[in-house]
Parts: sequence; structure tokens; C-alpha cells
Amino acid sequence: MTGMGGELGSRVTQLLEARADVESLVGIDIDPPRRRLTRADFHRIDPRDRRRIAGVVRDADPTVVVHLGVFEPHARLGPGTARSATSANSLAVLGAASECPSLERLVVRSGIEVYGRRRGTATRPDELVPPQPTSAFGASLLHVEALAASAGAGAGVPVTSLRFAPLVGPHFPSPLGRYLRLPVVPVSGLSDLPFALLHQEDAASAIVAAIDRGPDGPVNVVAPGAVTASQAVRLGGRIPLPVVGPGWILARVAAEVFGAPLPDHVQELLTRGRVADGGRAERVLGVSPQRSTPEVVKELFDWASVVYLPVIEGRAA
Repeated sequence: MTGMGGELGSRVTQLLEARADVESLVGIDIDPPRRRLTRADFHRIDPRDRRRIAGVVRDADPTVVVHLGVFEPHARLGPGTARSATSANSLAVLGAASECPSLERLVVRSGIEVYGRRRGTATRPDELVPPQPTSAFGASLLHVEALAASAGAGAGVPVTSLRFAPLVGPHFPSPLGRYLRLPVVPVSGLSDLPFALLHQEDAASAIVAAIDRGPDGPVNVVAPGAVTASQAVRLGGRIPLPVVGPGWILARVAAEVFGAPLPDHVQELLTRGRVADGGRAERVLGVSPQRSTPEVVKELFDWASVVYLPVIEGRAA
């Protein structure tokens, strides 16, 4: 598994560690795991170190490769680094996986950003709609899907591309989540269109189901329901600030100053919306998201209050 150190990857690893039918787990990531893991063999490797990554994959000779090492701009890495790390990581992992004799299937993380939001395109695309990304992140995800498809064809194994709706949560690194938590949030003053989200637990369940079932092809995984940017902002008790035209330039600058950079795929979501048809997921994976988009938004703002402990003789009580 690539991306084992992240919030999503470490949660999937926990779910797999609890299963007796999982013989071994080998993981790779740029950061150490965010959760306590007990059985996984973790390797901390820079995603651009293709030689070391390929060596770990070949030595493991896995039956399943789960490629979650896809870096969203301004989540854990800056835009340029995220793009190069995603490409190099994918080339190394998927190329080495295609040469493993024990390989039975590939599962890769993608996103509904691959459909893009060109004028005249489907507003609620299903998996039959041709991808036409209109953001850098969408193009990066589609590149990962293409590499996975090529590796799968070379190895003669099925490839499941999980096209997730944007993942956000109170502890999940997400540029959209940081942006929505600003005290005053710029939103589109012309087109307040709906978007769908996905909770990380539902994403983890979909990944485990894909490991078990291995359906071939893309699968949209989207929480039921949708919200607009102004609705999401109000659910969090923030103040929406309508913005039009050149005002977005100032909004981007202000957001970055306050620690919430606004990449192009997030601005696209705020101005043009982003939803997709997730009906196929339940049919081919046997699971469906349990939390609606409004519930995901509410949890994003559900921060525990800070409780200060008294200090007694130099130690916390």
C-alpha cells in the first residue's frame, strides 16, 4: 500500500490488520503512519525515490497493490511537489507491480475531479462519461488511472479506480476543509452550485471492498446529498462573502495569507459545483457511503473543546 502514512491509508491498514485472511501488509509513504499499526511493515520513502520504491514492491511480491499515494495540491504538499510526487510514485509502484508474479489486482485512488466542469458537460456524470479534467489535480488523477490501466493490462489483472468525491474531515488534510473553516469564506456571487463530499471512513470501507471484490474499471464513490458553498459555510457558523470576477484574485491571496491556499480544483468546485452518480459503487462493491454530504460538512466543524489540566508538582494531573 502506498500512502500508508496518511489518515486514509493508516485507517485502511487498521481495518486490514484486524483480518485473519490478510497474511502480510507492506506500506510506503513520505510520512510515518498517523495511527497505531501493529502488523504492517512500513517503509518511509520519498515518493520520488523510484528505485527504492520499486525495490520494496518487487521484494514484497504482493497479491494486491493499493495505490493511495496520490497527493492533492495544498493538502500535504505544495502544487508542484504534489504533481511530481504523484507521477513518480505512480510510475514506480505500478510499473514494479506489473512485474510481480503473484499480483491479482490493483486498486488506485482517483477522484471525480477527472470529469472536469467544462461548459455543456454532464453535471452528474456516471462512469460512462469520458473524463475531461479542467484542473491540474484532475489531470494528475487521470494520469494515475492511465498508468494503472497500463500496468493492469500488462499483468493481466483487474484495476479498480476509485473516483472519490472530495474527502474532508476535522483531522483530514484537505485544502477545501481548511478553506471552509476560515472565519469569513469567499463564495461565488453568481453561481452557488452544489457539490458532494465523502467521509474518510466511507472511503476506507470502499477501498477494503475493492480489495475483496476487485471490480474492473472506474467506480464513483460519493456521499448522498449535496450542499452549496454558502450552505456549507453557514452549517459551520462562518460568514459567506460573495465574490465575482476579479474578486477571486483577492480571495485567493487572502486565503493563502490565512493559511488556506485555494488550488484551482477547489475554486472550480466553489464556482461550478462538483457532483457525480455513485450508483455503481453499491452494485459492484457491495457497500455505500453511510454519511450524507451535509453530515460530512457538520463533522468538519465538530472540533472538541480544549480542556486545560492543572499541573501538580510539575506533572499534569
